[in-house]
Amino acid sequence: MTTSIIPALENFYDVTPQNQDLGSGYCTLLWRRGKLLVKPPGGVKLPYLASLNNQRSLVECLKHSPINLVSIDAKLGEGLLQFWADACEQAHKPIFLRISASNKQLKQGNQTWKWLQRTIDWIVAFSLLLLLSPVILGLIVLMQIYSPESLFCYEWRVGERGRLFRAMRFSSTVNYNITPLGRWMHKYSLNNLPLLFNVLRGDMNLLGSRSWTLADAIQLIEEEYRIQNTEFRNLSVQ
Repeated sequence: MTTSIIPALENFYDVTPQNQDLGSGYCTLLWRRGKLLVKPPGGVKLPYLASLNNQRSLVECLKHSPINLVSIDAKLGEGLLQFWADACEQAHKPIFLRISASNKQLKQGNQTWKWLQRTIDWIVAFSLLLLLSPVILGLIVLMQIYSPESLFCYEWRVGERGRLFRAMRFSSTVNYNITPLGRWMHKYSLNNLPLLFNVLRGDMNLLGSRSWTLADAIQLIEEEYRIQNTEFRNLSVQ
């Protein structure tokens, strides 16, 4: 196992007050059998890596490393999670949000039914895309008329076992919210139709466990930490 720390890369994402609470502004990196663990700084002084203060450097390091996947701690905050997720995407390295085995909402479902559920999800998503393809094409044409600049928006979401993936939606809620088209699409959730492509890719499910936004996933994990700490303190008192 190898350990190092790098600067927290604050220049590339707005650092929120909760992220500033990390104090020293450094990440602790732990290599374990091809897995890179990205954690908040600990109390022990550790050797520094060469400064990786831009995304290009981080991407190049990830590309040329033997790392198979990245596991990142939710305590680093949404800004750093996005930064690392973007870098891992460019380096073609999977990234997972670190979760405990007791987390029932983010952990993987029952493996016995996993294959069957995946098959049903794929068939249903493919059928819906075929059925709704005229609607999707019509929306694309209408959106091109209103604003040809951007049709889709992408956001990081957390799937099973904490895996981060890009969820694709029509950008109606961003660019068209004040127009009749945007309000109509948002009312009937038509902006979510491209998520069917994520289902085909296996990023998310139509059945079973849902996916979470980064903010919601962080909140779930923090709530779990609070519950565990409370239970530990209660046991200590007893």
